[in-house]
Amino acid sequence: MGSTSEYGRRDVIKRAAAIGLIAVPTMSTLAACASSDSGGDSKVDKGKKSAENPLGVNGSAPLDVVIFDGGFGDQYAKDAEAVYKKMYPKAKIKHAATLKIQSVLQPRFNGGTPPDLIDNSGAEQMDMGVLVGKKQLTDLTPLLDAPSIDDPAKKVRDTLRPGVVEMGQFDGDPVWVFYYAYTVYGVWYSQTGLEKLDAEYPENWDDMLALCAKAKKKGIAGWTYAGKHPYYLPFSLYPFMAKIGGKEVLDAIDNLEPNAWKHPAVKAAFEAYYELQQKGYILKGTPGLDHIQSQTAWTQGKVLFHPNGSWVENEAKKTTPDDFRMRVSAPSSLDSSDKLPFGTLWASGGEPFIVPANAKNPDGGMEQLRIMVSEESSKNFTKQVSSLTSFDGGTDGFTMPPGLTSAVAALEKAGDNILNPRIQDWYVALQKEQIGAGLGELMAGRITPAEAIKKIQDYADAAAKDESIKHYKHQ
Repeated sequence: MGSTSEYGRRDVIKRAAAIGLIAVPTMSTLAACASSDSGGDSKVDKGKKSAENPLGVNGSAPLDVVIFDGGFGDQYAKDAEAVYKKMYPKAKIKHAATLKIQSVLQPRFNGGTPPDLIDNSGAEQMDMGVLVGKKQLTDLTPLLDAPSIDDPAKKVRDTLRPGVVEMGQFDGDPVWVFYYAYTVYGVWYSQTGLEKLDAEYPENWDDMLALCAKAKKKGIAGWTYAGKHPYYLPFSLYPFMAKIGGKEVLDAIDNLEPNAWKHPAVKAAFEAYYELQQKGYILKGTPGLDHIQSQTAWTQGKVLFHPNGSWVENEAKKTTPDDFRMRVSAPSSLDSSDKLPFGTLWASGGEPFIVPANAKNPDGGMEQLRIMVSEESSKNFTKQVSSLTSFDGGTDGFTMPPGLTSAVAALEKAGDNILNPRIQDWYVALQKEQIGAGLGELMAGRITPAEAIKKIQDYADAAAKDESIKHYKHQ
């Protein structure tokens, strides 16, 4: 992935070690990263505001950009930087790409010399909740209120997909994070693979189990996932839970409410997924697979379904057969008593970009984002990496690949039933290391649904009581 998405999806063990967020006593690593105030007085002089330069960018000041070099690569950012260079020919742009955001940038935050713009993604993603709580980010409201590149009569905020601005908020206003990609999460599959079984995507759980049984007889597994990164499971499990019990199920989980994980909808969803494991419908060896290995097994036709985000089409491109016909669907219904209709899914901003509070050229960082969310740059991103951006458009005029075409159709089918769980960006460590670990144990058959619920609720309760963590709630 690039992120989402999202929302880094890389080596969770390394990330836990690098960021030190598994236990409370180790919070100091990132806290130290986010607590330095030095260097804040070394801003470049502001430029003169004008219709062409609404943010008052200093056109001769250098711009320092660091991009997460994941599933999306960094060419799209380089292309947008070339536009910046045309607009501000005197500016020198320093560009770096890395998988190790935390390791590379912690010394710079500590020294008060962070870059001007950061794609804060990947397994070593810096915890946004901590950065916001430590006042280490620049308020991006000036960017959102600036005129858009394409239509000066429209503010940037008015060109974005629903929910993108709100995702960057942690306590109402202001906006601290700009999510550039737009990720559709769900159950990914091959239309060709289903047709070989004379099947369609199962819209209810009984049909899902029946299809998995049919596939098993043909030597094909029903499901796989990134066993080494089990926080992939929520990409389909969270909307499944909300579909069964309503959006308030996820809101309570986001709010770290007592007993949120003990809701009957959570129990029903856990039991349904556990049944996949108990009946042998999970690809053998899945708990030991990373995201690339599980995706490769899927594209090779060894398995039908993989919970994932829309970055997967680009990330799995090298192993995807030409006739694969990649598709994504919202989770199946559990039964007719579900609170939300079939089609309900999780879609939200991914690839979080931040401008540090101590950046020397914050106006330049915001201007670079303004360029990136133009129609030209958005189309360029989508063409290159088969993913949508947060720009509400940018898909006209070219043929989209099958996975992205399916993702757009899934969004249309969902309508207003698009969910956006905030736990993944409010409480990064809790979501990735702890909830992910509990779900991984469940799907490996090492603990029961009841035990998984207790374990995860205990993790959430500990986070709720931890005074070293800034807590957020739905407004």
